[in-house]
Amino acid sequence: MSERKVLTKYYPPDFDPSKLVRTRTPRGDVPAGPKVQTVRLMAPFSMKCTSCGEYIYKGRKFNARKETTDEKYYAISIFRFYIRCTRCSAEITFKTDPKGMDYTCERGAKRNFEVWRAGGATPAGETDEERLDRLEAEMGEKSAMEELEAKVVDAKQEMAIADALDEIRTRNARNERAAAGGEVGGVDVVEEEMDAERRRGEREDEEMARRAFMTEMGEKVRRIGEGEGEEEEGSEALVATKGNKGLMLPPPLPSSAVPTFKRVVKKKKDLGAALGIKKKPALV
Repeated sequence: MSERKVLTKYYPPDFDPSKLVRTRTPRGDVPAGPKVQTVRLMAPFSMKCTSCGEYIYKGRKFNARKETTDEKYYAISIFRFYIRCTRCSAEITFKTDPKGMDYTCERGAKRNFEVWRAGGATPAGETDEERLDRLEAEMGEKSAMEELEAKVVDAKQEMAIADALDEIRTRNARNERAAAGGEVGGVDVVEEEMDAERRRGEREDEEMARRAFMTEMGEKVRRIGEGEGEEEEGSEALVATKGNKGLMLPPPLPSSAVPTFKRVVKKKKDLGAALGIKKKPALV
């Protein structure tokens, strides 16, 4: 950073500018050997190093050397990449695979997951006949699954249609009964049925309440209110009528045990005597 601000630079004593010769490569001549350049890339697949067993996950960044090979798939060039293991620095190479739309691991590592095993790219070394057989088997499995899904959907639709038909038949039968009885319409019949059900429930509740307040002899139980007895003042008790002698009542509580809610004012303590303070008697 500081060198760019320097006006003069150091030249050694034996510097001879005439020895500096600019060399240019002719346009028609291509340098021999593959073209190699340094690139920054991420691992295209998860792999395991064969030298030390280190696992390299997919997406890890590397400074790699990119080499353009002489191989081609139709007009698509195939590139080879060289990376180093993060643990033992062993060289790992892989190249592009345009035919399978993937990458091929050449040496130094082993892939953890092969895409072609899951029905993706074509495995290496597979012939056209094997590929056709595999595709036919996959299509057969796919068609079987599609048929099963279609059967499940059809069964659900049939069940829904059957439920709708049952509901329509029930409604039509109700309307026919209402028309035979001289009613105006099916809606009125439904409302009357709902009202009858509600009234029946109310009658059942009343009957249960009446039975709850009946004695064993079939007589009603009455409630004593406040002011009907001096001993039972402020409390409620259930007693039977005069004819029922089998019902036993609890004994009345004493007046001291009856809780009262009257406010009691506590007398304040004289703390002056404890502290030795003597108050003067009042003059008035």
